Formats: sequence, C-alpha cells, structure tokens
Amino acid sequence: MKNEKTEILKDWRLHAVVLVLVAATEAIGQISFKVGAGVILLLPMLYAFFLGLGLYFTPLIKEKQAKNAEPLIVLGVTLLIAKIGVTIGPQIEAIIAAGPSLLLQELGNLGTILFALPIAILLGFKREAIGMTHSVGREPNVGLIMNKYGFDSPEGRGVMAIYIFGTVFGAAFLGLISGFLATITPLHPLSFAMASGVGSGSMMAAASGSLVAAFPEMEAQIIAFAGASNLLSLSTGLYASIFIGLPLTEKLYSIMMRRKEKKASDADKGGDIHA
Repeated sequence: MKNEKTEILKDWRLHAVVLVLVAATEAIGQISFKVGAGVILLLPMLYAFFLGLGLYFTPLIKEKQAKNAEPLIVLGVTLLIAKIGVTIGPQIEAIIAAGPSLLLQELGNLGTILFALPIAILLGFKREAIGMTHSVGREPNVGLIMNKYGFDSPEGRGVMAIYIFGTVFGAAFLGLISGFLATITPLHPLSFAMASGVGSGSMMAAASGSLVAAFPEMEAQIIAFAGASNLLSLSTGLYASIFIGLPLTEKLYSIMMRRKEKKASDADKGGDIHA
C-alpha cells in the first residue's frame, strides 16, 4: 500500500497533465448561451472532463496514469464533502425549515422508475432493465444488485452498464441540464439544488456548480441544500431501493413483460389465422 502511494506521488506525468488541464480550463472560464428562454452553462469542470477523456486515447496518458488517478478522484470528492460540511453549518436553519422537502426528495428518484423502465423494455432489454432502472445506479445500488442477483446476472450487467454510463456522462449531463432547467422553469433554484443530490459527489458538484453560476447570489444556500440532499440520498437512498425501488421495479417489470408477451402472442395468432 505504501509503495502504491509513493508511485502515485512520483507519477510526474499525471500531475503535469492535471495541472495543464486545470490551468487551461480555468483560463477558458465559464461560457453561457441562451436556448429559448433558458441558459445553458458550460463550466471548466465540463471542459476538463472531456479533455481528460480525450487524452486517455493519446500516447500522453497511459494505463498507469489512469490507474493512479482513481484514488485521487476519491481524495478530491472527500475535500469537496468537507467543504460542503462547512457550508451547511451556517445554513442549518434554512435546511431544517425545508426538512419535509429534503426527506421526500428521495421519492423523486423512485419516480424515474415509471419513466425509465418502460423505455428500457421498449428498447428490448430483459432482466437487465431491472438493474438499469431501479435507481440512479451508484456504488450502494451496485452492491445491492450484486448481493441479490450476482455479478454475472442480467441484473448485474444492467446496473454496471448504468454505473459506467453515469460515471462517464452523468456529471456532464447534470451540469448542463440543471442550469438550463433552473433558468427556463418557474421552479425555485433551491428545488434544483435539492434535486442535484442524487448520491454522487461528482454529479452533485456539476449540477450545483451550474446553479451557482446562474444564481451567484444564492451560492451558500445552493451548496448547502445540494450537500444535505446528497447526504440524505447516500444514507436513505439504499433503504429506499431495498424496500421500495427494487420491489417496485420487479413488480412493474413482471406486469409489463406479461403484457408484451400477450401482445406478441395475439399478433402471432392473428398472423396464423390470416395465413
């Protein structure tokens, strides 16, 4: 373990690339442009994400650098959580006042099942759809699916597909859509701050960063509400998935597949009659 830490610290190529990326993206700064009545905000984190992803496919970044970067991401998120903790303190009265809203926001994650599961089945997915749609698919939910169904199960493949997709595109997607929706809809910015706490530090940072850029006068409140929401999602989200999300997805999947198979059977019988 000690040798691994030393190797990461001595990886000058990784640190040099990160330094150049940070300097370049901060120099570009924030870019915003209007789409109808809303505003899409492009932040330095977004540029760094795609530039870093692109560099992975060049000789500049090798597998060694990619492996060494993994624990540094965890360290970065840890510092982010510490900053959020400090920010939450002065806003604790406002957070307590919004208590019921924060507690009930987890139900919004469950609501996506009703939207995502039918689309997954329509696209032709089978049991994979259960792993893909029962939650946002972060680390606790990956563990839940692996424990219940196994790594090589269709459900396991489904949740891993969403986990990887969310890791690659989740922060970019939430960073773009949060600022856009907050500027185009009449909903309060703090409602989007609460919605950004999906249980992923990087996704929350991207979403709340866009909100802060759109409403800089509410920076402290946005960060506090997003951080509190994310903490609640991490602590209660797994239990919501165990007792509500996963059973609901299983039940809905069973109903939808029966209807789909019945329609296919009726269509086959109709074809045989005409024949």
